[in-house]
Amino acid sequence: MRSKLLTAGLVLALTAALGGVASADARPGGRPTLTDPHPCPGQPGFTCSTLTVPLDRSGRVPGTIDLPVATADNVTAPKGVLLFLTGGPGQGGVGAITRIATQRLPEIAKDYRFVMLDQRGTGANALRCPGLQAQMGSSDIATPTRDAVAECARILGDTAPLYSTDQTVADFDQLRQALGVSKMVVDGVSYGSFTAARYAIAHPGNVSKVVLDSVLPHHASASASLYLTGLTAEARVLRAACAVAPACGYDPADDLAWVVRHRGTADGVKIFDLIVTYEFVDPTYRNPSAGDVIGALHAARAGTPDRLDELLEAYKSGGDDPASFSSGLHAATLCADQRFPWGSSATPVPFRQPLLSLAARSLPASATWPYTTEVATQQGFIQSCLPWPAERPGSNPASRLPNVPVLLLNGDRDLSTPLEWAREEARLAPQGRLVIVPGESHSIQNRERGHAGRDAVLSFLG
Repeated sequence: MRSKLLTAGLVLALTAALGGVASADARPGGRPTLTDPHPCPGQPGFTCSTLTVPLDRSGRVPGTIDLPVATADNVTAPKGVLLFLTGGPGQGGVGAITRIATQRLPEIAKDYRFVMLDQRGTGANALRCPGLQAQMGSSDIATPTRDAVAECARILGDTAPLYSTDQTVADFDQLRQALGVSKMVVDGVSYGSFTAARYAIAHPGNVSKVVLDSVLPHHASASASLYLTGLTAEARVLRAACAVAPACGYDPADDLAWVVRHRGTADGVKIFDLIVTYEFVDPTYRNPSAGDVIGALHAARAGTPDRLDELLEAYKSGGDDPASFSSGLHAATLCADQRFPWGSSATPVPFRQPLLSLAARSLPASATWPYTTEVATQQGFIQSCLPWPAERPGSNPASRLPNVPVLLLNGDRDLSTPLEWAREEARLAPQGRLVIVPGESHSIQNRERGHAGRDAVLSFLG
């Protein structure tokens, strides 16, 4: 798994989100088209346009949303369209197409026509929840206040359920129709892997191949919302990092467990957030120039917490530009999509805390170690959605992926979407192949230091 279009009133929110007057292309039965094509500013070789989609395909809430789309200019690419999906939920896509297609995957861009979009509520039309944005930024883990969550829910109002993955998946197929292709390669990173898998399940005849990078399993579970796999994976990852020569000579997981228990739950959540954020800067977890988080934990256990305190301040979450990552969209989507110890988003709010407490009491210490049960229940996944107003939930397919070729990529140092999740998803892919990239963390195609993972993508798509 890292709307709100107004900071002062719902009118501004709806103005930004709905994108103006509905066009014929968004009406039921209308043929989808891409409108207003023009060169993407600062991104030569790509054309920017607009896809107008219904705000609510059920028709219960009127209006449309304009989604910015970027398409490569090689319209007759020999191997067709590759739809590249960004993560979060909350990241836009249009502004990243040059980096992904031209700088990171140029060999693939020769054969495929790259397409990216700002998914509903992201990018140019990002949903804006000032409180959540200030407190969480692009974090899944930072704990928001109830006031910030309530503010966001008020801003969204009845539109909140319309930012679920179900709606986004329907947008993808409308984009496919507008592009005039019968099949696409769908390639998603992080939350993009979730939407890519959900699209393949919903429209199996419209995908030729699927790439899932830094994998979030497509079937939501209470375990995932508690982040149990991510919490326990830190012991494996930090120990592996410590074993690299010159070896640390101590157990970083024991250090982490000791520090969390001696500093309390609030700091435990912050340390969890720190380590997951830190991987984006230093997948070795030991580089002194980045702060050496393993060494900082060891020093804190030995009675010198200064380095750890400096890292907690330096890597503190919050304040990201909504256009680069919308925390409001992040909350709206996760609260609709995920399943929790209290069930789904349809569960009345007063019932949720008792059910969460009951589930927490049943968790063995091993389910969260080196962290604690309290860290699992106080982190942002849970605390964003615990007070979120009851609403109709998104779907939660338990089905396998379709019988098409699927490549799964994961770094073995990834803590945002740990390797254990990729193994889980691979078991549900009849033609799946899992490639583990040693020493790398999150987002292989975008951030891998070497080329092994991208070579695997090139071989798979070539």
